[in-house]
Amino acid sequence: MNYRIIGDSCTDLPKDLKKNPHFKLIPLVLTLDNNHIKDDEKFNVIQFLKMMKESPNNPKSACPSPDDYMKQFDTEGDVYVVTLSSRLSGSYNSAELAKKLYLEDHPNKNIGIIDSRSASAGQTLLTVKLRELIEKGLSFDNVMKQITEFRDGMKTKFVIESLDLLKKSGRLSGLQALIASTLNIKPVMGATPEGTICKLDQARGIKRSLIAMAKLIEKDVIKPHERILTIAHCNCYERALFIKDEILKRVPFKDYLIVDTAGVSSMYANEGGIITAY
Repeated sequence: MNYRIIGDSCTDLPKDLKKNPHFKLIPLVLTLDNNHIKDDEKFNVIQFLKMMKESPNNPKSACPSPDDYMKQFDTEGDVYVVTLSSRLSGSYNSAELAKKLYLEDHPNKNIGIIDSRSASAGQTLLTVKLRELIEKGLSFDNVMKQITEFRDGMKTKFVIESLDLLKKSGRLSGLQALIASTLNIKPVMGATPEGTICKLDQARGIKRSLIAMAKLIEKDVIKPHERILTIAHCNCYERALFIKDEILKRVPFKDYLIVDTAGVSSMYANEGGIITAY
């Protein structure tokens, strides 16, 4: 079966899918001080976290160009692209422009662009679901219909040590970040249906905040026996295991997946960050 699933590099794939020829990741570029770092297979998370810790400046990211996407459209079979939320990055718009340009010369090509309205673990979950739908033998239109419905029902929640970068990048209000820095308050954040970031709850200390997130998941999950819990962690595997256990003792998900954050996700989650999607 010929098909290709493309993600921007905020799609934190497990190791087996990174090696799968049906999957391709398009790197964003991270800039810190005078360093321009490709978020690709050579990206060193530990080194980057050290650079962020030692630098007085905040890192920035640049989304892939339309040409970066178009190069990956030259393949047999249908093409599906999963991007960072269009409310957080220009990656989706870049992919849409690439599709428009490519179809001018290849009008019969099936290319589906999916705005994840999420990031990291949410994008991972969408790519896994895409593979499942495609390998059922569904038509392109049916795959796009079902993945869109799945995306609309998907939820993303996260807990990170510091909200400073989200605040400084304009993705969070100063008030939320100020509250979080007081008295060791760790908010539980989530994605809105539109793909922006919102605060859902808070607790003192990271452990209590993770438990609060597990309780929120227990309250709002629908048909967990049909869903895979996806957890992305930034250099904190033990913490990922802790939240996995806290969630699974409350909710009967059919399976779970734990992945490492790559460059873009690590930049925003920072060391110790946990992102969940289901």
